[in-house]
Amino acid sequence: MGIDPLDGIRVLDLTNVLAGPYSCYQLALLWPDVIKVERPRQGDLARVLGSDPDRNAAGMGISFLAQNASKRSITLDLKTLKGKALLKRLVKTADVLVENFRPGVMDKPGLGFEVLKAKNPQLVYCAISGYGQTGPRKGGPANDQIVQGYSSAMSITGAALTAPYRVGYPSADTIGGITAAFAISSALNARPRGSFIDISIAEAVISTMGWVVSNYLIGSTLPAAHGNEHTTSAPSGTFATADNPINIAANRDEQWQALAQHLNRPDLLQSQRTAKGVGKKTFAGNRRNTGSQN
Repeated sequence: MGIDPLDGIRVLDLTNVLAGPYSCYQLALLWPDVIKVERPRQGDLARVLGSDPDRNAAGMGISFLAQNASKRSITLDLKTLKGKALLKRLVKTADVLVENFRPGVMDKPGLGFEVLKAKNPQLVYCAISGYGQTGPRKGGPANDQIVQGYSSAMSITGAALTAPYRVGYPSADTIGGITAAFAISSALNARPRGSFIDISIAEAVISTMGWVVSNYLIGSTLPAAHGNEHTTSAPSGTFATADNPINIAANRDEQWQALAQHLNRPDLLQSQRTAKGVGKKTFAGNRRNTGSQN
């Protein structure tokens, strides 16, 4: 019998498109009662996004389905007195509220954290935004690609001649969503319960770039795009073969030795080109120069 860590918890999901919905979906996998609160007639923008036009027309776009399973859904017009009153009633029964509006948007209709906290002092309120609730960029555009660029993730993606490149999936929004889900789960374990969580997607992305940032701040090594090559060891990357490409990551010397034996090329282990880096440390770590990748 499985364990449902968030059984009995109620989450109000006021989020839209990806970072917020993905965060609440991660929570939904732990079996709380997640209620998705959407705008009447419009709903979540992701309802009309995806590669299937028929599903988009029906308001069940594939992009929406990908991160909204296991949720219940209602519509509330938070610009009306009735809608505001209904949300406040829901808040009294909830443990968590998640929103990913621009900073200050919830304050305008009188539904900010302090107001809702007065209705439910134990409420965990999570606000997800591109750059956090304070600072000079707090109201700036923050879709996934913009945050990827601002965080410098794009500058190290692709090869030297192609960077800056966007990661092939919405990595910034996904990382922001996971960060929010982790923070919410932690806050639910706090005593007394009740807190405001400020999630900056840009900061969450930068925190995942630990080696790149540390090498720059501590080692004065400028970040660079290396394509499929590893920054500290070789051979690592995709290599052409007679039929399909092969993906190799021989990052340790024993892996390199096993690879050479598997290729029936023990002579490579004796080559000055490939052996001179073995057991030696450079500024980037333990590297072998393999020359041509053919």
